[in-house]
Amino acid sequence: MTEVRLRKGESVEKALRRLKKKLDREGTLREVRARRAYEKPSERRRRKMKTPRLNYWGSFSL
Repeated sequence: MTEVRLRKGESVEKALRRLKKKLDREGTLREVRARRAYEKPSERRRRKMKTPRLNYWGSFSL
């Protein structure tokens, strides 16, 4: 569970902005949106194949 504590003298808007950045870095919102709807196994494989991966020599390949 991601949590952000309000710092002394900090506005709620600024703390909310920090929370959103933290959620984005962790990929929590992306995961929730992905789980909202069913994804067919073939679509899941296609999506995984599209993501860039490091190859043996350390450079990216698609």
